Amino acid sequence: MATLTPYIYSSDARRQADFYVKALGGELVSLRTFADMPDADESIKDRVMHLELQALGLRFFMADSGTDTVDRGHGLDLTLAFKSEEEARRIFDGLSEGGIVKMPFQRMFWGTMFGRLEDPFGVIWQIATES
Repeated sequence: MATLTPYIYSSDARRQADFYVKALGGELVSLRTFADMPDADESIKDRVMHLELQALGLRFFMADSGTDTVDRGHGLDLTLAFKSEEEARRIFDGLSEGGIVKMPFQRMFWGTMFGRLEDPFGVIWQIATES
């Protein structure tokens, strides 16, 4: 058995993590900056080297990228499936705040509720119900 943990690089990991704490109802578990690293350059000491966020019973890792911009590419979505439509809709609405709805959250021809969005940080999410 394995555990898959998304590791999200960001141009501002603290701000993005705060957004996810609010949108997903999570909590910031740990945060380490480059100041924790021996002989860290003064210019990067406040940047996030690694943080852990827990939400929805899942763990997410994050860090500041080495550059100001992050190229997310187009080959990966993060998908969250929920038992209840109410919880799925709440998460969809929270993550899409300030972002772009790519597919509205609605009943699909295969029977489940489904929506797709890009959050304000460029991460693409699929939100669905299990039935």
